[in-house]
Amino acid sequence: MDLFNQDSVDDVNLLPKDGTVNYYGKIMPSKEALSYLDYLLNEIQWKNDVAIIFGKRIETKRKVAWYAEKPFEYTYSNNTKTALPWTKELLELKEMVEKKSGETFNSCLLNLYHNGSEGMAWHSDGEIDLKKDGAIASVSFGAERKFAFKHKVSKETVSQILENGSLLVMKGTTQTHWLHRLPPTKLVSKPRVNLTFRTIVGEM
Repeated sequence: MDLFNQDSVDDVNLLPKDGTVNYYGKIMPSKEALSYLDYLLNEIQWKNDVAIIFGKRIETKRKVAWYAEKPFEYTYSNNTKTALPWTKELLELKEMVEKKSGETFNSCLLNLYHNGSEGMAWHSDGEIDLKKDGAIASVSFGAERKFAFKHKVSKETVSQILENGSLLVMKGTTQTHWLHRLPPTKLVSKPRVNLTFRTIVGEM
């Protein structure tokens, strides 16, 4: 199923079953989105992501950062991060996303992809630190990239192009039944920054 040319309608569920994904399209003017991109590239405390796979420490080219209202610890891929305090700009974006989506969030995992060669493999965000079936809001800045979903049982797929300054929200049982990924591409040479606003429920 290909939704590349579908107009963004925020009450349309991109998934055919077993979850809810709404694509809101651009939620800010392109000039404002590019201003935020410049801030994010230059002011966020980026670090190379690290994963422990079969006991081996793997460092990715993709960079990440973790911010929240409290110094929450968040563990994925056998690696634990401690959140940095919100910046003014991240709080502005959080408020914008909450107003648009009707959801609330207390943390944000940021990803920096330097170009199309960097992506994310199939996975679901089901870590025990996250609110079960809670919403995850994804805001994209910079290069447009394809984002894909695959049902864990039927293997059917859904794809959506994420635009500069756009919002996509995954909620309900999406993480239980669907995988998602950012496939690499040779067609993109510019960076993309992705903010995923989340709700952490674990203790500090």
